[in-house]
Amino acid sequence: MSALIQQALALYSDLPPTERFHVHARAFSAPLMDVAVRTPGGTVADIGCGHGLLSAVLALADPKRTVRGVDPDPRKVAWARSALARLPNVRLAEGTVEETLATEAPGSFDAAVVCDVLYLLPEEKWPAFLRTVHGLLKPGGRFLLKEVEGDGSWKHRKALAQEWVMVSLLGRTKASGGMALKPRGEMLRLLADAGFNVEEVVELGRGYTTPHVLYVAEARLP
Repeated sequence: MSALIQQALALYSDLPPTERFHVHARAFSAPLMDVAVRTPGGTVADIGCGHGLLSAVLALADPKRTVRGVDPDPRKVAWARSALARLPNVRLAEGTVEETLATEAPGSFDAAVVCDVLYLLPEEKWPAFLRTVHGLLKPGGRFLLKEVEGDGSWKHRKALAQEWVMVSLLGRTKASGGMALKPRGEMLRLLADAGFNVEEVVELGRGYTTPHVLYVAEARLP
């Protein structure tokens, strides 16, 4: 585990054990550093920030960077605010991206990150969600979308089972009727339709029991 991830995890030391466990599990199960190292400076939107671990990593990595995290789960936002209170370059908001960042600061972000969020939404809402993210970005702004690839593998099936437990059985993750994992070709089409040029597709499943994939894209001019 990187020193930066360890530094971020230390911010959560005063949280209750169940919340600390959730954050540490996130650190071990998701390739957050692979996202962070590809995120530019400036103002960054962390959409679906949850407990704020990626927001913390981004803020610690570059103190000149401003991170705006947003999540619809009030419980997770409350814990994130408690943990990240000492980071002056992080601001967190409760609500959807449409209710918060899209109305407060359209077209003002240098980058947006969305990690393991899209699959929690109903599929029919994906195009509008991606267009909303596009609307947050300055022309040429970077979009980093980390999802689980729907490749039909045992890792794919394991990821679906795991999320069913987290969403439906334990209620640890807030979903809106989604739980769909899409193949790479379909994701590339959705991103293109939303106004993005995909510059890089990074397979990040090696060493994990989840088929992580990262799409690095640029917002096209309107």
